[in-house]
Amino acid sequence: MSKSKTRLAVTPGEPAGIGPDICLQAFHQNSQQAELIYFSDPDLIQNRADELNIEIPINDVTSAPFDVAAFNVHPVSAPEPVVPGIATTNNAGYVIDTLEQALSSCLAGETDGIVTGPVNKSIINDAGIPFSGHTEWFADKTGTPRVVMMLAGETLRVALATTHLPLAKVSDAITQTSLLEVASILHSELVKKFNIDRPKILVCGLNPHAGENGHLGSEEIETIIPVIKTLQRQGLDFEGPLPADTLFTPNNLARADAVLAMYHDQGLPVLKYVTFGQGVNITLGLPIVRTSVDHGTAFDLAGSGRSDCSSLVAAVRCAAELCA
Repeated sequence: MSKSKTRLAVTPGEPAGIGPDICLQAFHQNSQQAELIYFSDPDLIQNRADELNIEIPINDVTSAPFDVAAFNVHPVSAPEPVVPGIATTNNAGYVIDTLEQALSSCLAGETDGIVTGPVNKSIINDAGIPFSGHTEWFADKTGTPRVVMMLAGETLRVALATTHLPLAKVSDAITQTSLLEVASILHSELVKKFNIDRPKILVCGLNPHAGENGHLGSEEIETIIPVIKTLQRQGLDFEGPLPADTLFTPNNLARADAVLAMYHDQGLPVLKYVTFGQGVNITLGLPIVRTSVDHGTAFDLAGSGRSDCSSLVAAVRCAAELCA
């Protein structure tokens, strides 16, 4: 398949969720910023289009050239018919198959990056397939020892020192080595992919009040502060650890290019409050570009026509810019 411009692989995600809906709804909003190939079951796409009263030509790119006027599909077969809003473990393997084939196309140079739709991790795990999230999956499949999950909107970027972990395991997962690697990847990617010459990065403490000088926890003293000092000696502009309840205030955020939070629900509630529906999930440190929506499968909205495709549009735009 020859390509004349940036070409992105798109995986709609959980077939019973709103992933197929937002892909169909976003089709006319791509504005030619990239050529999109959807790794999906064509029958699923056609059935969901009929349910949403969307008329759209579907083109199989494995048997015909890319068609700029069509919904271009790389066929992946779902073993069981899909009912909007009703997920089944029988189609969990299909979700992984779409990711496998999209990644293969990207590593082979047939596509330039990947945009992923929302998946339901519990359904995949209930099917007996270990899966803690897209971020970890792409790291494993590309042999990347350390990646960084960052969500971004127009005015805020939040990266995470840990990703999908139970809260009880977060402290042990943050070591000087892991935190230094995460911080270095974040800084490097902000320079290389976001064209920020000298990023200003604010670092959250792990404990309330950033440990209160050791009275509320020792992780700041033993782990976070030594890492920040190491980064500062390298000439990098890291500041912290700062209490998360005051770091996320307008005055602080106005002087930062990114925030490094210690765990998932420390940083992302603020990010999603500010940008929800327009935010983009970006995996930093991979050998490929991968972005994603900032929301879940929303089973209650699947097939209803009430889903919002804004985050997918933003994820496509971001991926196209990063590829460029």
